[in-house]
Amino acid sequence: MRFQHFLALCLSPLVLATSLFTGLSVGGNHSQLYFSEAQSLQPPFPLRISLSKALQQPRPDENPPLQDKPATTPQQEPTVASTFLPFFQYEEYEVRSAAEAMPEEKYSYRPAEGKFKDEKPQFGPSEVRTFAEQVKHVACANFMFAAELDGQKPPDACDKGGPSPAKSKKELLIYLRDSFAAARKSLGAIDTRNMLYPIGAPYAGPPNTRLGVATIIVWHNADHYGQMVLYMRESGIVPPSSRPNPPKLQDTY
Repeated sequence: MRFQHFLALCLSPLVLATSLFTGLSVGGNHSQLYFSEAQSLQPPFPLRISLSKALQQPRPDENPPLQDKPATTPQQEPTVASTFLPFFQYEEYEVRSAAEAMPEEKYSYRPAEGKFKDEKPQFGPSEVRTFAEQVKHVACANFMFAAELDGQKPPDACDKGGPSPAKSKKELLIYLRDSFAAARKSLGAIDTRNMLYPIGAPYAGPPNTRLGVATIIVWHNADHYGQMVLYMRESGIVPPSSRPNPPKLQDTY
């Protein structure tokens, strides 16, 4: 069976689109993904797709026609939010645990120091970001996307560091933690009535929809986590999500 057919059997189109944007992180454990509940956001919650179960599912062309039916309970009926949040929370664990595990003296580490100082990119700094700048950029971007989802004014210049004065490791961890909380709240407000409503999204468009911004916010965190992994590996540190027993996230700093 072709891989594409297998995915189509296992995942809904919306989850498939999200998973393709998210991908598996660089240096991650490819045998399992660790999802976390909204309350705890802690690993491990392994997700394994069973081929035998997939083969038992009906072919797409054998599915019965869709029928309108009343929802039973919120726990039983999937929603837009319940589709996106597990993937976003997985990225939250990856990014936040990496930021926690990196020693503060390594927060100033910048690959290829001084080699790209004369570059003039349209977005972002001229040189590769330091680890601290990676953390700060992700946090600012989370607040930025959350504001766009909520129809609020996003913070300025997140590609250049943003307006937050956070500088020390503790300050950046708090900033990052709060940004994920804001983004989770905004993602949780997406439903079938507003997911395709056009929104003015200068950083994720324009124009775009809430569904489009939700996809981008998952992708964006995965993208920068992939960069952060390289910083950690080059510093001799195994990313927490790649360890046999991933540690829990800290609640306070």
